[in-house]
Amino acid sequence: MKRLSSSGLKRVVIGVSGGLDSTQALIVAAKTMDRMKLPRQNVLAFTMPGFATSQHTLKNAHRLIKALGVTATEIDIKPACMQMFEDIGHPFAKGKSVYDITFENVQAGERTSHLFRLANLHNALVLGTGDLSELALGWMTYGVGDHMSHYNVNVSVPKTLIQHLIRWVVSSAQFDAAAGATLESIVETEISPELVPHSTGDSTRPAQLTADKVGPYELQDFNLYYISRFGLRPSKVAFFAAHAWSDKKRGAWPKLIPPEKWTEYDLSTIKKWLEVFLFRFFQISQFKRSAIPNGPKVGSGGSLSPRGDWRAPSDSEATVWINELKENVPD
Repeated sequence: MKRLSSSGLKRVVIGVSGGLDSTQALIVAAKTMDRMKLPRQNVLAFTMPGFATSQHTLKNAHRLIKALGVTATEIDIKPACMQMFEDIGHPFAKGKSVYDITFENVQAGERTSHLFRLANLHNALVLGTGDLSELALGWMTYGVGDHMSHYNVNVSVPKTLIQHLIRWVVSSAQFDAAAGATLESIVETEISPELVPHSTGDSTRPAQLTADKVGPYELQDFNLYYISRFGLRPSKVAFFAAHAWSDKKRGAWPKLIPPEKWTEYDLSTIKKWLEVFLFRFFQISQFKRSAIPNGPKVGSGGSLSPRGDWRAPSDSEATVWINELKENVPD
């Protein structure tokens, strides 16, 4: 609300994927229009299917947009991506099944490029959707990609909190039954960037699982909180994590998380993903955090904005943290 009123703009542009982050940002956008007494049609929601977009997530995106009453448009980014592949000489342009990081980032870049030009066309603000967990892990495409927007409402909200917030929106019946059913489907869908297709050609479900690359978000959000908020050594974070996550039946779970979603991890798994976190957080991702858009600070975990809670060199090393973990935590 404050950014729109400060800029004088009355519209926002947002890419909606059918995933958690764009869902949360779309909810914020819709409620913002309600509070500003502007029509929800001022939220210009774009679905932009690519080469790996699943029918499941795309259908959820369409249903959510319709249920919230925002303006819906679909742009197929595949032709624009193919032009880029041809221009840069990527093997995919010649029919080869090469699904490398360039293949992924061309799609992410095309989506963001479209959104910014759409914002120019409609005198609107591009609403960012990436969350705090992805920022910590560097799990976004830098610059002309999901890293960039005019204003990002999720920038200091971790993935696990976004899951909780969507469950809360459903349980408190803030929207109608159709929206609630779609939100439940979205929060139950496996988290995926959907940039690489199934080798079998299956398009019903996402082919990629983010957790396979960066680890379970409940562990990584736990690691981020105790390292960035309290500055604890990796071995102490591992100790805390072992007590918090080793037995899913011990302690209290939030009421909105169903028992079948309760998880537990042994010390070996905790150590494995903590090392991944340390490497990605301290060594390879700071340059992205050094150049992020504006966004609100939300929650006691703080933020990773270079203009606020977190200031670090872009070329730092993770060696001291990884060594401390290896020396003091058994396998």
